[in-house]
Amino acid sequence: MSSRRAVVSRGMNAQLLTGKTAVIYGGGGNIGGAVARAFAREGAQVHVAGRTREPLERVAADTGAHVALLDGADEAAVDAHAAQVGRIDISFNLIHREDAQGTPLAEMEVGTFLHALELGTRSAFLTSRAAARHMDGGGVILFLTSASSRGTQPGMGNTGPTDAAVEALYRYQAAELGPRGIRVAGIHTAAVRGTLTAENIEATGGQAIDPELVYRMVGERSMLGRVPTLDEIAETAAFLASDRAGAITSGIVNATCGLVAG
Repeated sequence: MSSRRAVVSRGMNAQLLTGKTAVIYGGGGNIGGAVARAFAREGAQVHVAGRTREPLERVAADTGAHVALLDGADEAAVDAHAAQVGRIDISFNLIHREDAQGTPLAEMEVGTFLHALELGTRSAFLTSRAAARHMDGGGVILFLTSASSRGTQPGMGNTGPTDAAVEALYRYQAAELGPRGIRVAGIHTAAVRGTLTAENIEATGGQAIDPELVYRMVGERSMLGRVPTLDEIAETAAFLASDRAGAITSGIVNATCGLVAG
């Protein structure tokens, strides 16, 4: 193997996130856990934060992550935790917004409609603001939405308006933080295999039905004929957080298996 080919080979096999410090808010969830494992495997020092200790500890057992109990909507708690972490290179907001689906908007109570909107935008603002204040010389702020901001599917409740508000917030942050070398990037996904249970489907306003039925119904509407996997979303996040995605900011990667176009 030539010297040049050897350098290329070593570069391709290198860990993507060596020396990086990552904070995953909502890190005890299924997607949060998968992302934490991918980040740790790629060399990052991982901090997982959330409101419930047990799932965070399970993630920590797999990854060596640092655990913090905090409410992502609590300004003082988020700021104090970021200060404790110190320098932050990667911040990923995966906080559950408690969306309400299944009720027509014309019949939804205003408090129900505003709940996810307030929680989603508040946690997105607080976590990204805290991270940006501790990104000295650059960093990456990641977020995840369902692409409902671009959809018109009846029955999605307050998910679409909340996605749209969160995406607008991050878009403006990308513009303001870009001169400091901070990138802001998102992932669109939906019905990720391994994230649904009959109970959490029911909690969003649907019926307590078999998750496999949901995966099949959603997958049949996608271009690839299936739904994304946890590993695929985690690998996408690891790439976006890495220097290999250094030219990507203010954009959202479509990881829906073609459920939405573009």
